[in-house]
Parts: sequence; C-alpha cells; structure tokens
Amino acid sequence: MSRRICLLSAPLALLLSSWGFFAHKLINQHAVHTLPAELAVFYKKYIQLITEKAVDPDKRCYVDTLESPRHFIDIDDYDQGQIDSIPIHWSQAKEKYQERQLRAHGIIPWQIQLTYQKLVKAFRDKELQDIIRHSADLGHYLADAHVPLHTTRNYNGQYTGQIGIHAFWESRIPEMFAKRYNLLVGKAAYIKSPLDTAWLIVKESHERVADVLAIERQLAREFPKDRQRGYIKRNNILVATYSDAYTEKYHERMQGMVEQRMRASIRRIGSFWFSAWVDAGQPTLDIKRKRNASKDTVETSNRKILGRDEWH
Repeated sequence: MSRRICLLSAPLALLLSSWGFFAHKLINQHAVHTLPAELAVFYKKYIQLITEKAVDPDKRCYVDTLESPRHFIDIDDYDQGQIDSIPIHWSQAKEKYQERQLRAHGIIPWQIQLTYQKLVKAFRDKELQDIIRHSADLGHYLADAHVPLHTTRNYNGQYTGQIGIHAFWESRIPEMFAKRYNLLVGKAAYIKSPLDTAWLIVKESHERVADVLAIERQLAREFPKDRQRGYIKRNNILVATYSDAYTEKYHERMQGMVEQRMRASIRRIGSFWFSAWVDAGQPTLDIKRKRNASKDTVETSNRKILGRDEWH
C-alpha cells in the first residue's frame, strides 16, 4: 500500500491497496507451493490463513501510523537517486541520515529484514500464531518490494501527469490478466543474506520505474482519449478506471513485466520462508492432526487464529 493511501478513507484505500488484495493473496498462496515437502506440509495446512493474512499489513495502516513507511522506499530522494549511496544496514543508515528522514522516505528493505528475524524466532519457539503472522507479513512486504512504483516518490504518477498509474499497474492488470500467468515458479532456495536480497529486489524494481511511466505516457498520446477510461464493478461499487482495451494495450507493451515481478515475488517469498526455517535449525513442527480429531476442530482452530484479537 502506498504511504498516501493510508490517509484516504477506508473504502477508497481498499480499492487502491498495493498489488491489490487479490494479487497479494494469490502471491502468498502460490509461494506455499514452492516449499520443500518437510515444510510444505505445515504451510499447506494453514494455507488459508497465510493467504487471508497476506493483506493485514495494508489494513494496519488504518490503526498504526508507523505502518505506512514499511511498504516502500523512495530511492530518488537519496543523493541524485543513487541506490548505492544508501547504507545497507540500518545502523549505518541512521549514522548517515536521521531516522526521521529514513522513515519519511520509506524503510521496506529494513522491514523485510526485521520481519524475517521475527519469523526465525517464531520457528525456534514453535509459536504457531507467530509463524503464520510473520510469514504472511513477510510475504506482503516482499511482494511490495517487487513493485517498481514502491521505489519512487512519483509513486502514483503525480509528478508526470499520470495520476492513477499506481493502482493501474499493480491492481487492475493482475486482476485482469493473472489467470493467463504461469505462477508455478519452481522450488524455494536458501538465501544466505536476506538483507542483501531485499536490497537486490528494490534495485531490480527501481530499474523498471522509467519504463513503467514512459510506456504508459506514450500509450496515452497514441490511444483515443475517449476510449482510455471505463467502469468496472468492484465490491458492488461502480468504479472509474482504465478501460479493458487500454489495459490490454499497456499490458502488451510492457512485455510481461507484471507477470515477471509476480513470479519473482512468489519464489522469493517461498525462499525467505524456507531460509527462516533453516536458520531456526529446521525445527520439527508439531502439525500432525490427531487421528480422532475432527475437521470441525481444525476449522475452529483456524477461525481462532484468524481473529483480530490474536494478532494486533
């Protein structure tokens, strides 16, 4: 979710949230299938929870003023937009910049590292609720980091006359085309340095910002103005958005960029989950259902974990 979205009314914010609620859930769900068998059995048992909880960080924006900066980083606000000018480690970054400045420009790579550490601890402690919560949160932040517009101050095209491109790229397109995507991405792999990988993801995303904006700007000049916008029904609300034809053309000109970033986020999320488990010592998770336990008992447990009071 963009930092400005947190300041909007809840209904409007839900329409514009990062990757869209649909895509965030889809990404976390598919990440479960990247895991090795010994870990997949645990995640598959709780796949519904990890899928549903994928959007919790966006929801927390309404109640936690510190949440919003965890979803982005404005690289172009640092030293002529040079990502290499930013110290990788939080302690060193605070020595070079004031913490208030860092938070104003976004802290997503450091938040990924922090959430990863929390997940490692949750695995070591074998705390079911914490494993599910931090897995879902980590998936969300990693997915956000794969979005180019989460790495620039021009996150919604407000400086280039492209207001609305944020939700266009990360919500409208996935909702329209995800069924065409190949989201089977192979197996998770161990990550030696989660923090370095978080910065690599941000760098990859930032390198695509210029294309995200330039392609749409060129298309807007060529495409008939009266056919660029349309209406769709979302949550029983008629919403003005980009037309199907315009969305199709933009998607075509990006040559698979959205699918590529979704695929990359799915594999990385699975890899971060797997690596956290390895770094925790590969604990055996007591997830076997008792032979006489009923399906209703498991579903009741899931509903309890889904409860808001369990998480906030």
